[in-house]
Amino acid sequence: MAELRNGLTYSDAGVDIDAGNALIERIRPAAERTARPGVMTGLGGFGALFDLRAAGYEDPVLVAATDGVGTKLRVAIETGQFGTVGIDLVAMCVNDLVCQGAEPLFFLDYFASGRLDVDQAGEVIAGIAEGCSAAGAALIGGETAEMPGMYAGGDFDLAGFAVGAMERGGELPRGVAAGDVLLGLASSGVHSNGFSLVRRIVAESGLGWDAPCPFAEGSLGAALLAPTRIYVRGALEAMRIEGLRGLAHITGGGLTENLPRILPEDLGARIDLAAWALPDVFRWLRGAGGMSRDEMLRTFNCGIGLVAVAAPDACPAIRAVFEQAGETVHEIGRVEAGAGVRYSAMP
Repeated sequence: MAELRNGLTYSDAGVDIDAGNALIERIRPAAERTARPGVMTGLGGFGALFDLRAAGYEDPVLVAATDGVGTKLRVAIETGQFGTVGIDLVAMCVNDLVCQGAEPLFFLDYFASGRLDVDQAGEVIAGIAEGCSAAGAALIGGETAEMPGMYAGGDFDLAGFAVGAMERGGELPRGVAAGDVLLGLASSGVHSNGFSLVRRIVAESGLGWDAPCPFAEGSLGAALLAPTRIYVRGALEAMRIEGLRGLAHITGGGLTENLPRILPEDLGARIDLAAWALPDVFRWLRGAGGMSRDEMLRTFNCGIGLVAVAAPDACPAIRAVFEQAGETVHEIGRVEAGAGVRYSAMP
């Protein structure tokens, strides 16, 4: 058996402990800026503590969500633009929490790479902190894993974990009925679903990420990296209105698959596709990919990132609170008898 030379270190195996420590110190100020009532500890411990009573809850039910950014990360890696995927990571988790009726309280991230690039990771985690601030959630911990041999080159992966709470009895959906109004909140683009198909379409178009964008200003890569919209603040205000029946985050599966998740088994939805303009990014994807209407609607959000189900008499108030929170709101349809989602013709 060959003898190992003396003096091997963890660094010789490809893991740089000093880089990990440097990253913690770099991100600490950003994490501290996300502090909110209830936070008891900062970064660096074996775990993070959170006081639900200090956050204002008397009889809380905890709600947890986890998600990633998917192959949108490949676009970030190949363009070298890392500032927005952290926002995506937070958005994918906290938007799910509010659909259950919960207020996001805190967030933890997992960042894994083959070799830790402090600048790259710092930029990603700064985006995570920005997303947490937008959602009112505290970034209270995480894990940075350096795993040589698992990830090639500058590749990395992300996962996020969000915990929220509601007072007992505050769960969504509740009381959805035929005749309820569907309010669609505009997305900011493709968000973080369908990027395996997006990347295939871009490859077949012959365009590079640095090519002029065919549907917006700037480069194609930068346009596609527009971060997922965070709907939390408007959603929390809407929850105060009795006539809010439910919220659906339009992620993988599009409107077709996500709306039924909040509807009773005997009810469905009728959606008027002329109620909003299909954003230019989706027009380009549809044309460049030769996609059918149905494939578009079950792959992409098609311009609607969140749907609120509202009782008809509460619809004006719910629409108003979302608009006051900066959202663009469209009345896109109604709940009706019979399972499934039915559409008018796409313009």
